[in-house]
This record gives sequence, structure tokens and C-alpha cells, in this order.
Amino acid sequence: MTRAFPAYLLNMTTVTSDTLQTAEHFIMRNARLLDRLRFAHHFQRGHAEPVYAVLGAYRNVDGGYGNGLEPDLRGHGSQPLAVEAALRILDELGPIPRDLAQETCTYLTSVTRPNGGVGGVLPNVRHTEAAPWWREHDDFGGALRPTAAIVGLLHKHHISHRWRDRATAFCWTRIGALHWTHPEEAIAVCTFLQHVPDRARAKAEFARIAPMIRAVIELDPAARGDVHTPLDIAGQPDSIARQLFTDAQINAHLDHAIAQQQPDGGWPAPGPTWCSGSTNDRRTAVTLQRLLTLRAYHRLDDRAVAQPAG
Repeated sequence: MTRAFPAYLLNMTTVTSDTLQTAEHFIMRNARLLDRLRFAHHFQRGHAEPVYAVLGAYRNVDGGYGNGLEPDLRGHGSQPLAVEAALRILDELGPIPRDLAQETCTYLTSVTRPNGGVGGVLPNVRHTEAAPWWREHDDFGGALRPTAAIVGLLHKHHISHRWRDRATAFCWTRIGALHWTHPEEAIAVCTFLQHVPDRARAKAEFARIAPMIRAVIELDPAARGDVHTPLDIAGQPDSIARQLFTDAQINAHLDHAIAQQQPDGGWPAPGPTWCSGSTNDRRTAVTLQRLLTLRAYHRLDDRAVAQPAG
């Protein structure tokens, strides 16, 4: 069967097998085992089971995740941001296992703030190995990032739990009160609004906050520094945020993403750096995400990519 491509993507630059091979060399030389296995699953017909197994090594007995899963949080203890990172990886692989999700919700219940949300990090981050901006963090109240992203993914996979229901109410309240946002929060909110069951309410809130989101997303592909682009918030063509950008804007950023691949095969990691391990892990994670986004937008030559195994 001939694959149908959106008209606006015809005759666009694609990543060839040679380009993908240089990315593979970068991953094999630099990535932690988790990301090596994710690459193998997505691009080399690798099975998902080894990814599940290695991801489990980042999980703690309390049901949360830590141990450097989130590159800038390198301590052993569980942190909510690491839970979001774990759920996003599980989402890549297929249905999130229910028993695992239930135990994760039990952990989240134990660290939830009185308003029903979780903060990105817990106060114990000050006493562990973490990026300076997290060690110096002083707001540990419930926040839309990562609560909205976690809740959105639980709804997507039909995971029921009292924590999810309470956190859903928290998200609706906080989103309804938004008058400004920042890119990381906007990404989390879009994950929530894409998957929460009340579609009429989600569409109405998205329409209201759309100008706020557009205001914090960088539309110039050549912009430097710690910026977030349309591909960061609309990494898939079916993302709720995709409608915020024109075809020309998406194509310009896809072209720029392809051009941004470095001579060593990887993509640069935006933002500040603080230790070599974190920088390396972030680069490999960004490289994987760029390849997944390029594939989702039909910018990887089909002949260069093996379909993931079950």
C-alpha cells in the first residue's frame, strides 16, 4: 500500500540511512543503556521488554523513580519530575502496565501537596546530587508541571486511581486561573488537555490559553539559547498544540532540526549545563526525541528505519 503523506510535507528534506547511522554511532558511544535500548526498539526492531526491564532499575521501593532518570536529578531518591520522565518512556512503548501505574500513584499520593498537586521536586533535593537550579529551588507546592503531564498520561492509558481524580481537579482549577505560562508548564498543560476525558472543557480552555502558549514558544528556527520551539510542544502531528502553528512554521523547524545534527551524530541539548554526566544524558535524550519527532512528521526515509518490534 502506498503511504499517503500530507501535501505540505511532499518534497521535503528527509533523514537518510547514512544520517540515521551517524545518530546510531552517537547513541552507541554515549548513551546510557536505557537510551540504547530505546533507540534499538524504535529504529532497529528491538523488543520493548528490555526497555521495561532497564527502566525498572530507576524505580525505588516507594513506587517512584529517581537514580538519574531525569538527567539533572542524579540522586537516588524519587522525585515527581522523574515520575513524569518514566511515564513518557512507558507511553512510547505501549499501554502502561496497570500494576506499575497503581504503585506509582501510591507514591504520588504520599508526596501530594494539600492543594492536590505535586511539585517538580521535593525538599530533599537540596541534600542530593542535582543541578544547582534544583538544589536552590524553594517552591515545593503543587504545580502544573509535572502534575498535568502525569495526569494526562494516566488518562490516556485509562489508569483509574483516587490520586488521579484529585489531581485532575487540581489541574482544572490551576489551568482556569492561568494568565501567564512558561514553556515547560505549557507542555504539561497540553498533555493534560489532549487526554482528559471532558473534551468540551478541554477545547474551551485550550482556546483561552492558546495565546499564552504561543507567546512563550520560539518561532524563529535560528534562535539560540534555552528556547522551546513548536517541535517541543507539538512533537507529533496529532498533538493538540499542532494547531497553534502554520505548516510553514512546522516545516521550517523540521528543516532546522535536520540541519542541527552535529558531526558526532547527536543533537545539541539546549539550556545550561552543570556536570558532564547530565549533559551527556540530556544530549542522547534530545537526540532520541528529535529522531522520533522527525519520524512522526515523515522526515525519516522509510527505507532507513525498521519498524519497532512488539
